[in-house]
Amino acid sequence: MDRLIDLLPDLWPATAETLYMITLSLVFGGIAGFLIGLALYATRAGSLFPNRVVFGIVNVIVNTFRPIPFIILIGAVQPLARAFSIRGTGIEFAVFAISIASMFAIGRIVEQNLLTVRPGVIEAARAAGASRSRILFRLVPRESLGPLVLGYTFIVVALVDMTAVAGVIAAGGLGQFALVNGFRQFNPWVTWAAVIIIILLVQGVQFLGNALARRILRR
Repeated sequence: MDRLIDLLPDLWPATAETLYMITLSLVFGGIAGFLIGLALYATRAGSLFPNRVVFGIVNVIVNTFRPIPFIILIGAVQPLARAFSIRGTGIEFAVFAISIASMFAIGRIVEQNLLTVRPGVIEAARAAGASRSRILFRLVPRESLGPLVLGYTFIVVALVDMTAVAGVIAAGGLGQFALVNGFRQFNPWVTWAAVIIIILLVQGVQFLGNALARRILRR
């Protein structure tokens, strides 16, 4: 317990580093994943821009990368990171790796949530003269906004887990704090302090996501 008290000045910066990684990864991975999800939705058979070749290629790419465990993906994307002049360790590389890992999961979630839009809504918009591009980029995302919020909330929770794993590459954050000062020092107090903060972060994100989704769905 005394060791935990001594480490409290390091715990709060570690929490800030975790939030930093989550925020940047959500921005980069969220935007890329949304575009991937739109592509999957738009090009599938019977959709707005059906294209079997494009859908097949994007679908295979997503199915290839999405199941890879994050701890393995970290090592696999190191050469790609160096191509962008990003060192293979540290917080910048963690954001790079987490963004890649999350964008494929987000792409699949976005696709599934866009598919919840009723075909009748799209047909009515087409009958009213709306272009396919307008329907794809404005109507469909707006109609599926509630489920999308829940989907992104789920991803944020997964990002918290990824930032913890990123502690093995000296990325900072609560993961490295628990690994270096708790696990390796056989100090469960330090480990559980990081666990409790992670639980609070997840609970806060889940509460906000659920509340926002309920508000949107009631409109």
